Amino acid sequence: MPIQNIAHVEFHCADADKTAAGLTADYGFTADAPVTTPDGARTIALHQGSIRLHLSSAASPDHPVAAYVARHGDGVAALALGCTDPEAALERAERHGARVLDRAGRLIVGFGDTALRLVPLREDAPSDRPRLLDELDHVAICVPAGRLGDSVKFCEAALGFEMIFGEYIEVGSQAMDSMVVQSPSGGVTFTVIEPDTSRRLGQIDEFLASHGGAGVQHLAFSTSDIDNAVRTVRSRGVEFLTTPGAYYDLLAERLGATAIPVETLRDLHVLVDQDHGGQLFQIFARSTHPRRTYFMELIERQGATTFGSSNIKALYEAVERTTS
Repeated sequence: MPIQNIAHVEFHCADADKTAAGLTADYGFTADAPVTTPDGARTIALHQGSIRLHLSSAASPDHPVAAYVARHGDGVAALALGCTDPEAALERAERHGARVLDRAGRLIVGFGDTALRLVPLREDAPSDRPRLLDELDHVAICVPAGRLGDSVKFCEAALGFEMIFGEYIEVGSQAMDSMVVQSPSGGVTFTVIEPDTSRRLGQIDEFLASHGGAGVQHLAFSTSDIDNAVRTVRSRGVEFLTTPGAYYDLLAERLGATAIPVETLRDLHVLVDQDHGGQLFQIFARSTHPRRTYFMELIERQGATTFGSSNIKALYEAVERTTS
């Protein structure tokens, strides 16, 4: 299939310079020199491993970047999907009902105001630069109630993705449905979530209300050493969600031996789960977004290729503790 990976993330923000400074200082990204486009947008490209973030801001309130920020706050405005044949990918998407926003830029409607851009594969030169983060593992996207099924069908038909995982998650008296879709290459993974409106209003409802519709809730960055990554960024002031000690007391019974010692996981508040391929370790940064919508995740996979059911529930329980 044409779609191979996420070439870059287009992040619109009120102040690209301030956002870039925070990500370079806290997470170790490297920033390229700012570029100002003819229409007045200021863009800064950040990179680390294979991760590419394009941060844009605009002074004029009439500019599309500023208009996005006014509607949603800082957030992911587009996901650029690296394709072996971008024109073929656009033709397929349009043939299966995708609405084209910018044909020259191969930009199509994705999830709410988060668009999808179909771009050529990027050729990166090998780098031995030390890094904390390696690649973009997955993107979590919230959609309104009743839109999950259609969103997954769109990904399957228009993008050629496959559904690889589904989970109904209950957290107290609230609940949500999630499905994970992935490109055949394995290079693009979307976790799509909708609220169960028959239950008490919860975190996904709050995201949709505060964000102003569907959008990216979090980006998950992979690391080969989550112990070092968490300790490093925490020493720089990043705060993470915490997990009760009882979670770790039950790990040996639930999973047996873990690749990272339980006491290390407890100290770091890192979650662990496993599938047929191995184990995965996850932790979620506390949102610093003014609307408490967008946040980031760090994940280390040691053989696991899917998502731990217990970790998904643990994430939303942790978020619930911060808002109750």
